[in-house]
Amino acid sequence: MSTRTVGADISRDLEPAEFSLVLGGPLFQFWRRARLADDGGSLANRRMIVIVLLAWGPLLLLSTAEGRAWGGVDLSFLHDLELQVRLLLALPLLIVSELIVHQRMRTVVKPFLSDGLIPDEHRAQFDQAVASAMRLRNSVAAELLLIAIVYGIGILVIWRKELTLDVSSWYGTVANGEMKLTLAGWWLACVSMPMFQFLFLRWYFRLFIWARFLWQVSRIKLNLLPGHPDRCGGLGFLALVRVAFAPLLFAQGTVLAGLIADRIFFAGAKLVQFEVELVAVVAFMVFVILGPLLVFSAQLEAAGRRGKLEYGALASRYVREFERKWLRSEGKSDEPVLGSADIQSMADMGNSFAIVDEMRWAPFTWKTVLHLAATTLLPILPLTLTMFSAQQVLDSLLKLIV
Repeated sequence: MSTRTVGADISRDLEPAEFSLVLGGPLFQFWRRARLADDGGSLANRRMIVIVLLAWGPLLLLSTAEGRAWGGVDLSFLHDLELQVRLLLALPLLIVSELIVHQRMRTVVKPFLSDGLIPDEHRAQFDQAVASAMRLRNSVAAELLLIAIVYGIGILVIWRKELTLDVSSWYGTVANGEMKLTLAGWWLACVSMPMFQFLFLRWYFRLFIWARFLWQVSRIKLNLLPGHPDRCGGLGFLALVRVAFAPLLFAQGTVLAGLIADRIFFAGAKLVQFEVELVAVVAFMVFVILGPLLVFSAQLEAAGRRGKLEYGALASRYVREFERKWLRSEGKSDEPVLGSADIQSMADMGNSFAIVDEMRWAPFTWKTVLHLAATTLLPILPLTLTMFSAQQVLDSLLKLIV
């Protein structure tokens, strides 16, 4: 029996409930062996505690031993807002996101089959898409490549040259244009920051797997229903990804907020100087989450056109018969108009055609876009206070009270 045949047999045993972007890969297997995760991805509290202690704890001890924990330099350890946000807020959010995404994404995939969107003759193709996604999720080579990217680009290029501040700090001092790392700085560069970047990059890899899965499913001719009340052929459930990935977007927002905060408080920057970055990050995150759903646009547009023709023909036939019965003298009915089911049926026909006419070419609405944008920007909100002096804030509060 060929390898391809074996893969096909395995894929037929998969149920949508088994689809998970989280429960697989070398890191997940390590969590299980270390008793930091069970087969269902629970025990997130244990993972958060262990990973925060490993990433943040040694930095506190080493910076304290070097006299840079709360003073002695321009940017001490405890005053480094960007780092505290990354390791104490964003890092736990990345762990929590695993459990949330695992639990909620299953409900997003299941309707493809339970709602009859996948024709029986294409069930094998759908199962192959699920199996392919799971194989990529479990890839050892993929996670090794992510580690190489983190150390080769994330640390040596992006962090060392773009994210460090040109001030005397707890992690190092700039001398002759070179950053001389402290012991805490070396732990940050070799352990803490790579750990954080790997988990973040691993999440984007999972988003790639999700996008690839949707693209493969979009190649199947789906049983879309133009008259479905969700106004997108029955694919409205896909908009639930906004709920599943909300913690990830919030984590991205906190990272940006921490980066901006350090530059406001220690480099004299202003919040308005980061307008381009804020818009770019929000646009990118919204596209990353909702962009993959656009692969169904062609089928939705075709279903909409077909629906208008079919429902239009049905409506024309019904209206013609209705007018012949109730309006034309040669066919007036003796049936009482009041309470006639024909009148209600006419209204129902109008509502059905309105749904078809309003059918969207994307399985989400502007409300979904605004929800994702707000989730990403929420951590930035406290920084708006830096645009006003303490006296201005106090005066505004007094005006509200008095």
